Amino acid sequence: MAVYIGIDWSEKKHDVVCMNEKGAVITQFQIAHSADGFVQLDNKLRKLGVTLDNILIGLETAHNLLIDFLWDTGYSQVYVIPPNMTRSCQGRYRQSGARNDASDARLIADLLRTDRHRLYPWHPDSCLTLELRAKVHWFMSLSRSKRRLVSQLRAILLRYYPAALQVFGELDSQITLEFIQTYPTPQAAAQLTLAEFKSFVRQHRYPIGKIPGCFARLQAKQPEAARHTVLAYQQEAVQLATLLLQTVRTLAAVQRELTCLFEQHPDRSIFASLPGAGDLLAPGLLVKFGDDRRRFPQANALQALAGTCPVTDQSGQRRRIYFRQACDHEFRHITQQWAKSSIAQSDWASTYFSQALRRGFSTNHAYRCLANRWLAIAWKLWQEGKPYDETYHLQQRAARCRPLH
Repeated sequence: MAVYIGIDWSEKKHDVVCMNEKGAVITQFQIAHSADGFVQLDNKLRKLGVTLDNILIGLETAHNLLIDFLWDTGYSQVYVIPPNMTRSCQGRYRQSGARNDASDARLIADLLRTDRHRLYPWHPDSCLTLELRAKVHWFMSLSRSKRRLVSQLRAILLRYYPAALQVFGELDSQITLEFIQTYPTPQAAAQLTLAEFKSFVRQHRYPIGKIPGCFARLQAKQPEAARHTVLAYQQEAVQLATLLLQTVRTLAAVQRELTCLFEQHPDRSIFASLPGAGDLLAPGLLVKFGDDRRRFPQANALQALAGTCPVTDQSGQRRRIYFRQACDHEFRHITQQWAKSSIAQSDWASTYFSQALRRGFSTNHAYRCLANRWLAIAWKLWQEGKPYDETYHLQQRAARCRPLH
């Protein structure tokens, strides 16, 4: 006899409902999000009188200490229920919008009982993949922080110190940021002699041939900010430059670690072979696919998660196709960046993108279509454990004569 367990999790406590095969609630209780609470859950489940293989547990997340505990304790029948699936079934027991944590746990248990055929047991990825996933997420988070800091610093420099933006070109380069820290005002920069400027530049191993041009841009006349404006903004500029420099250095360190980990992964050859994936997008794609080939039995499950495939709403004569919002937004960003990069490295991708534009698609729509096709290709390669071969792909495509859609 199978027992279905629904768990509505939260940061401090978890509501648990146990249901039999007929849909009757056997017991329900609440545990704390603590080591003692997890042990209490295990003790109560073992008292149900069924083997661990017959205890089916549903949660709405795979990123929680509770699911790690369940797997390590021997509960192999753990299912991750998509949150939008539970939201769409809220009216299963009541017509009103009334709900609480216990009712949500009951709904998860019932969904597991009735819709188990639509779900697949969750299996943890390897330690290497988990570490890669953490590094990819951290790198992307740092990249967002870097872009935000660059925008803030640029706006401030335009207000009181535009020369600092023009000396070396890239605002997020180490030499530019250290120049702002060392010479935080237009007045300090104006007093620099060529010899002092050369000394500073040589400390950063900057190309000697570019020094005259950099110094000329620094000495060029610029609109002057009022003294009180300089006093108001110079400290903030230095602090932002310090934060940005630390972020840039951390990004470089994380990228080195990410490359090292990626080189060790058994699926590296598959994702490294994808045109345009490069050193950053290839590990990002790998961690989104994961290790468990059964997690995505069809390519469309992966495409839906990435948000590259549209949603069709059709009833009678009404038919509407719209942009998919419910997806992994980080995955969407990775796939669209991959699609953009692939155009320069794959003749097939370039042709596909051009055909989409000729059909009247917007640029972003065309990128999504290309990303959608790439995901289907990558899924097939991932399932078969083979690297990408464009010649073979073009041969297969010609044999099918598949039109653009």
